[in-house]
Amino acid sequence: MSKVVIAVACLSLFTLAGCGNTARGIKQDGVQTSNALDNATHRIARANTN
Repeated sequence: MSKVVIAVACLSLFTLAGCGNTARGIKQDGVQTSNALDNATHRIARANTN
């Protein structure tokens, strides 16, 4: 293989790894946001029952 092919393959690998990390981070943010919204909703519901 030529050096150019190896360089392109490495660059592609780094790019795909970065996209994977970004997607994982977005998923975690979504889960945390959902949990925070659920907690806030439960606190409001409990406050209204008292």
